[in-house]
Amino acid sequence: MAFVNNTMIIRRDLLTRIAELFKQDKLEEEIDLVPYEIGRRAHQDRCCIHKVRAVSKYKMMGILGFDVETEEDERRKLADYANEVMDRDMLPERILTVVEEACTSCVKANYVVTNLCKGCIAQSCKMNCPREAVTRSDNGQAVIDPKKCVSCGICQKLCPYHAIVFLPVPCEESCPVGAIRKNEKGKETIDASKCILCGKCVNACPFGSIMESTQMLKVMQALKSSDKVIAIVAPALFGQYKASPESIKGALKELGFDEVVEVAEGAVETAKAEYKELQHKLAEGLPFMTSSCCPAWTEAVELHAPDLKKYVSDTPSPMAFTAKTCREMYPDHKIVFIGPCIAKRREGMRNPDVDYVMTFEELGCMLNGWNITVDNCEEYGSVNAETGSARGFAMSGGVAKSLNEINGVEVGAYLVNGLDKKQLRLLKTFASKKQAPAPFIEVMSCPGGCICGPGSHEFPAEAQKTLTELLKM
Repeated sequence: MAFVNNTMIIRRDLLTRIAELFKQDKLEEEIDLVPYEIGRRAHQDRCCIHKVRAVSKYKMMGILGFDVETEEDERRKLADYANEVMDRDMLPERILTVVEEACTSCVKANYVVTNLCKGCIAQSCKMNCPREAVTRSDNGQAVIDPKKCVSCGICQKLCPYHAIVFLPVPCEESCPVGAIRKNEKGKETIDASKCILCGKCVNACPFGSIMESTQMLKVMQALKSSDKVIAIVAPALFGQYKASPESIKGALKELGFDEVVEVAEGAVETAKAEYKELQHKLAEGLPFMTSSCCPAWTEAVELHAPDLKKYVSDTPSPMAFTAKTCREMYPDHKIVFIGPCIAKRREGMRNPDVDYVMTFEELGCMLNGWNITVDNCEEYGSVNAETGSARGFAMSGGVAKSLNEINGVEVGAYLVNGLDKKQLRLLKTFASKKQAPAPFIEVMSCPGGCICGPGSHEFPAEAQKTLTELLKM
């Protein structure tokens, strides 16, 4: 998750207005006014107010789950899209979409010569470029031809004046699997066949051009109907607010959820089953086993590292265990998973026990739109010691720690605290060499763990601090 920035504020404003209008029964009547409201506040950020309005409309389309790229009628109203969302039973397959109008077509050339260049006699940048991409301009300064540059970085390393800077394309640089690239128009596109839904690109884009489709509207519709709805909440939720877990669960009750169940209960089952599986795999001769809780990690293995598949635990995630239990206890209820993870959207869509998935960001916007303050809510629920310990699943190192504590063992663990290109290569090396630093490898796609997920509500450092204090109690 990124720290606070204007693109995040705009995204949350849009989600909050959807929640607010739905609560007031004014969604169909006023949703098309929202881009005009945003435009009045943010018109200075782009060339003109009309551009801001157009971008805001397309962002709303992306939020509602529609592919902006395939829009057939520009005159179609947002109210029509919203009504279509509420009328349909199937959730859209597309989870992330790029709003082309918002994308600024970042320059592809990663290395750029600044005006610090002195036009020195050594010409180390030019002499050592393997593709002859560096030339001299009329004033003697170096120039890099983006068509020839392969971004090797040799010129930057050799420049004595540090005049050459690396300028990454933020969304592309953040993606650990190369799933986002420019199309023929220079706009970014996401290859769904490669994307692991880690969500890093969403907060990396400085223009907020990548939007996640929300299921919040369907959740609100269920809460307002005669349906019985259960919220199953990820452990990271209790780091999002400086309030007791009971007050946070009370806020969910005030929203209209009939029951609130902690996914930490399922995490206990995951820890127990994963330890048994680890023993079995080691007995079979496998040198290590990785965790399976992070859906972005398991998807990365499925799509980009099939040789690692036999080393990944088959144990269901805490969400899956919890949803299964709730489905058995409440067969006629809707089950909504609430967490900080975008990849959980896909896991939830594949799990028949999960009806909808919401992020903490959406929950926060919904609470704001419905004028519910967590601190003022009546406390609800309780927790036992074992479940309380399993709340640590939300932080890097928490899965490994819970596996040891819940099973009363001491298994050596290696932590992958943030999945990136380098860590993915390293994990592939463990598989090819059939050896690893420890028998159990915990893999978290997000640095810091789920508590720092792309759909979080609170700043990562604050959320980590809050949950750490809670775990000490």
